[in-house]
Amino acid sequence: MPASEGREGIILVADDNEANRELVTALLSAEGYQVVCAANGQQALARVEGDSIDLALLDVVMPRPTGFEVCQAMKFKPETRLIPVILLTSLNSDADRIHGIMCGADDFLNKPVNKQELLARVHSLLRLKQFTDELDNAETVLFSLALTIEAKDPYTEGHCDRLSKYSVALGEKLGLPQDLRVALRRGGLIHDIGKLAVPEHILLKPGPLTPEERKIMEQHTVIGEGICAPLRSFRHVLAIIRHHHEKQDGSGYPDGLKGAQVPLTARILQITDIYDALTTDRPYRKALPQEKAFAIMREEVKRGWWDGSILDEFEAVVHGYEPVHPAGSGS
Repeated sequence: MPASEGREGIILVADDNEANRELVTALLSAEGYQVVCAANGQQALARVEGDSIDLALLDVVMPRPTGFEVCQAMKFKPETRLIPVILLTSLNSDADRIHGIMCGADDFLNKPVNKQELLARVHSLLRLKQFTDELDNAETVLFSLALTIEAKDPYTEGHCDRLSKYSVALGEKLGLPQDLRVALRRGGLIHDIGKLAVPEHILLKPGPLTPEERKIMEQHTVIGEGICAPLRSFRHVLAIIRHHHEKQDGSGYPDGLKGAQVPLTARILQITDIYDALTTDRPYRKALPQEKAFAIMREEVKRGWWDGSILDEFEAVVHGYEPVHPAGSGS
């Protein structure tokens, strides 16, 4: 591809050897890439945090932080972990490569750099980064759409953000793995996205819904699942969206699931959703105190609606203590 056509992508080249930096920069610039340089690990981290970097080429043996350490720091932070990293190294041992993989490196290039291999690997990883960015953009659109639903009702302002934070805190308390905690954060924000398909006269109706209106409203869980289904990164969120209105006794919707059939993440969101609804102002009543809200929820547990063991854990999160589970207690 001629340089005049240009290639998309800003590439960071970090190497303490000026000749190496100039060589790699010249090869990439000739292909139309935009290149920024760093002479050590500290400069590399500053570049990553301050610029819109699409790919990083890091020399392994730099003054501290080393290329390994810069890579590890990038992969640790959510805002930079998706930037592809190629480690440039003259180290050839299996141990060094394994260490690089453990630090999160996406690829390796041996020094001296082979031009065609460098360009092929850069092109491949930048294409992958483009797909990741498109996915990121799709998620951002979903979150924005979800906020438009919340914005229609002044009484629900901040509701989704609170649910997201409550659910993640409860997920951490329960020891859920990282992927499910991410799903809870996303689920808190977009669990009601299917309400985009619910007419406003039903969505904002101040009084009770008619049976026909309720049937339309209850479809929002299925519609929401359909909206998010194409995104593979949302595969753990789908169960939250579809099942957050199920009940332990099978009287919920849309599938009438019972007990443990209701996914754990959906049960977590249920508890935080009800608590937030009870402890914030609504058109028909003022916000309830925490203890009154928990008393109502415990009564609903006795009716067979919610998972009592999760309610215990959530109350512990809110009050900051360890729950006590009497022998034989359950949901």
